[in-house]
Amino acid sequence: MKFTTEQLYNRITGDEDARVCKDIPDAACNDQPHNFFAYLWANLLGKIADEITSAKLVIPWLFGLLGVPAAFTGFIVPIREAGVLLPQLAVAAAVRNLKIRKFVWVIGAVLSALSLLGMAWAAVTLEGNNAGWIFILMLVIFSLSRGICSVSAKDVLGKTVSKSRRGALMGWSASLSGIAILMVGIWMSSFDLGDSSLTVFAGLLISGAVLWIIAAVIFARIEEQPGATEGGGNALEVAIKQLRLLVDDAEFRRYVLARTLLLSVALAPPFYVLVAQKNTESGLMGLGALIIANGIASSISAPIWGYMSDTSSKRVMAIAAVGAGILALFTCSAIWLEWDLVTHEIGFAIIFLLLNIMHGGVRLGRKVYLMDMATGENRASYVAVSNTIIGVMMLAGGLIGLVGDKFGAVATLLVLGILSLLAAFYIMTLKDVSDPE
Repeated sequence: MKFTTEQLYNRITGDEDARVCKDIPDAACNDQPHNFFAYLWANLLGKIADEITSAKLVIPWLFGLLGVPAAFTGFIVPIREAGVLLPQLAVAAAVRNLKIRKFVWVIGAVLSALSLLGMAWAAVTLEGNNAGWIFILMLVIFSLSRGICSVSAKDVLGKTVSKSRRGALMGWSASLSGIAILMVGIWMSSFDLGDSSLTVFAGLLISGAVLWIIAAVIFARIEEQPGATEGGGNALEVAIKQLRLLVDDAEFRRYVLARTLLLSVALAPPFYVLVAQKNTESGLMGLGALIIANGIASSISAPIWGYMSDTSSKRVMAIAAVGAGILALFTCSAIWLEWDLVTHEIGFAIIFLLLNIMHGGVRLGRKVYLMDMATGENRASYVAVSNTIIGVMMLAGGLIGLVGDKFGAVATLLVLGILSLLAAFYIMTLKDVSDPE
C-alpha cells in the first residue's frame, strides 16, 4: 500500500526518484507522500462539509422554512467569515506553544461537527426566534472552530509538505471537492427545495458533521515532526508583537494590502446574483444551480491554478484579478446595452461559472504566495495577522452594499471590477516568492 501511495504521489507531483524536500525537516521527507494524501483527503472532506452546510446558501434557505426573522439572517455571513478570521492572533500564539500541532486542527474539526449537530437539532425541534438564537450561537462556535483549523492547517502543511508541492496539493484538493460538490448540486437540483421537509436540511447538517469527524480521524494520522515553539508566550503579548509585522516587515505589509484589494473579487458574487435575478425570469440561480456552478468551476480550474502557483503564485493572483475585473466590466456593459445573448439564463450561468474560476485563482494564489513567503518561524504569525486584518476589512467591505442601495447592483459590479483591475496592477509589483524547479 505504501508503494502504491508513493507511486501515485510521484505521478501527481512528478517527483519520481528525486524526492523534493525543501524547507521541511529531513525526518519528514520519507513521510511526505503519506502526509500529502492525508492532508488532501482531510481538506477535501472539510470542503464538501462546508459546501453542503453553506452559510451563504443552505442556512439562509433553512431560516426561511423555520420562520426565523430576517434580523438573524443578516448576521449569518459576517459571523461565518469574520468569526473564522478575527480570533486567529490568539490562536496562532497558542499554536506556537505546541511542538505537534495537528491535534489543534483535529479539535477544531470536532467542534465544527458538534456545532453542525446543534444546528440540525434546532432545525427539527425549534422555529422562529428560538431557532435563530441557537443557530447564531452554533454558527459562532463553528466559525471559531474553523479559525482554529485554518491557522493550524497552514502550519502543519508547512512542516509536512515541501515547498513547490503545496500548490499541487491545494489544486487537487479544490478540484476533487469541486467534483463532489457538483454531484451534490445535481442531486439538490433534482427536487424542489422550497417544498422540502426540514429533515432534508437537517440531513445535510448531520452529513456535514459526519464528514468533519472522518476528516479529523484522517488528519490525526499525519506524521508530523516536532517544531519550534519560540514565539508562543502570552497570547495578548504575542498578538501585539505580531501586529508589528505590518510595520516592520515591508514585504508582508505589501502582501496584506494586495489581499485587501483582492476582496473586490470575494465581495462580487452576491451582486452578480442580484443582477441575474433582476434580468432573468427562471430559477437559474437557485440553490442547486449555484452549487453546480461552483463545483464545475473548481474542478476545471483548480489543478491549473495549482500548478501555475508553483511557478508563480503572484502571477496567478494577478491573472485571476484581471479576469474578474474584465468580467465585471463586460457584465455591466451587457446589462446597459441589453445584449440578450449575454443576459439570457445560459449567459448568466457562464458568467457565474467564470467568476467562480477567477475567485478560485485568487484564493489559491494568495494562499500559496503566503506559504512560500513565510518560513517555519513566522508562518503561523503571518497567517494569523493577515487573516485578522482581512477579517476586519471584510466587515468594512460590506459597506459596498451602500453603493448597491443607492445606485444599483450593476453600478456596484462596476466599482468592484475597477478595484479588481487595480489589485492586479499592484500585485505585479510584489516580490516573486515562488521557487520553481
